[in-house]
Amino acid sequence: MSKIKTASRDSVSIGQKAAFGSGHFILNILPGTLGVFIQFFLLTAWGVDPLWAGLLGGLPRIFDALTDPIMGFISDNTTSKWGRRRPYIFTGAIISGILFFLMWQIDDNASQTLIIWQVMILQILFLVGNTMFATPLVGLGYEMTSDYNERTRLMSFANSMGQIAWMIVPWLYVIIPDTETFNTQTEGVRTMALIVGAMCVVFGIMPALFCKGIDSAHMENRKKITFKTLASNMKDLFIGIKQVSKNKPFMKLCGATFLVFNGFQLVAAFGVFIIVFYMYNGSYEIAGTWPAWFNTINAMITAFLVIPIISKMANKWGKRNAFLISTGLSVVGYILKWWGFDKELNSSFNDTAFGEGLSSGLASIFGYLNPILNDIGMSWFTINPANDIPWLIFIPIPFFAFGMGGLFTLMMSMTADVCDLDELTNGMPRKEGTFGAIYWWMVKLGQAIALVLGGLILKIVGFDPNVTVQTLDTMNRLRIADIIIPSGTAALAMWVMWKYSLSEARAVEIKEELVKRRGEL
Repeated sequence: MSKIKTASRDSVSIGQKAAFGSGHFILNILPGTLGVFIQFFLLTAWGVDPLWAGLLGGLPRIFDALTDPIMGFISDNTTSKWGRRRPYIFTGAIISGILFFLMWQIDDNASQTLIIWQVMILQILFLVGNTMFATPLVGLGYEMTSDYNERTRLMSFANSMGQIAWMIVPWLYVIIPDTETFNTQTEGVRTMALIVGAMCVVFGIMPALFCKGIDSAHMENRKKITFKTLASNMKDLFIGIKQVSKNKPFMKLCGATFLVFNGFQLVAAFGVFIIVFYMYNGSYEIAGTWPAWFNTINAMITAFLVIPIISKMANKWGKRNAFLISTGLSVVGYILKWWGFDKELNSSFNDTAFGEGLSSGLASIFGYLNPILNDIGMSWFTINPANDIPWLIFIPIPFFAFGMGGLFTLMMSMTADVCDLDELTNGMPRKEGTFGAIYWWMVKLGQAIALVLGGLILKIVGFDPNVTVQTLDTMNRLRIADIIIPSGTAALAMWVMWKYSLSEARAVEIKEELVKRRGEL
């Protein structure tokens, strides 16, 4: 248990935590919705060629990766009466919301060429606005408190709110094609783009309005940013990136994040394929909403159970140990998927008295709810209790949820500690924006690689999306990949973090030295 009590000046109010968390909700809902629209509905609603859809998902990310460090540098060196981060968060949220809406206002009869150019151009502009919003937001979180444990509590709260997005995103696959909700899929995409864009504006500006960063009025050595100083600014940017890359604890955080996140993303879609093509023999109709429920319950358990536990673990045993424990538990969860996703075991469980009791209880609940849901236009939310219910698929969730739940909660908290170490080593200005940009660049790199390798793995195991019934060997190979890949990358991440050296005691020492040097910020 930590022996250091958080000072009142270092505590972040529940209102500020909620405002910061609303920003994290937008950080998750925007890429989640964008991925669904590009990877699925461009194909099914407008008939865009899968190759072009893949390029639309990947090419703008190259541009996005270049703008992140630049935005980090700009926000680190900004001087304004509203602070270094908040003006960009406010403006970026509004620009992102408007451009996200406009990106998907595509006519039903638009040609493929027009669709490709519209989505490509507006997506690049949207990503500029999103970078203007996201990079300063992450930097703001690093500087909202200088307390070692309060940083974890702040990130825990924010990431729990961020998980709400992943309770919503899986249902887009269900809601948009529902003919009782929308006349066409294209109408559904346009409408949902309006709703998501509006949420971006409303919730995205909350951190700018209510969150407080450090007082940067007396921060030394900030660079003047104008068109005349552009060349020297770029030189300073590269010097800052070089300094960041020499920060060994930070590079460990980046390496571990790349491994855990990339491993998770590589197999993220495999669970849906296994449920539909293995457990329900390729019938989306019989599988119903269970793939959506699986992902939603995963997000709910992560947000309301796993993340609070991880926060307590970090406070009691330290952030490094909490990461090792949570990542180890995720490996257990991945291994349990072999039995949880076994259709014979699920069938046998349904035949037991306990399984029959669970199914009977669910049938009673939805027997009452289904007519109500149908009457209010939410037929997509109903469950057909007559079908076999895959109860065992939910058993691994409380274990493997520790992987992603612990990753961003702990890594973002530890990155804030690393920013203190950087100031001690390299002096002012503090570089929370640059650190945040480099860290999230690693996350985006993992996403890009996962998009490429995920399809390659499906091809290697023999999965054919055009065939309803896959061979048993194919599905078993896919199930093995679904376990080995994330387990292996998680184990490597534990090895990377094994000798992570920035403990609470060292973090407190660094803070004390900084306060002696320049006073409280």
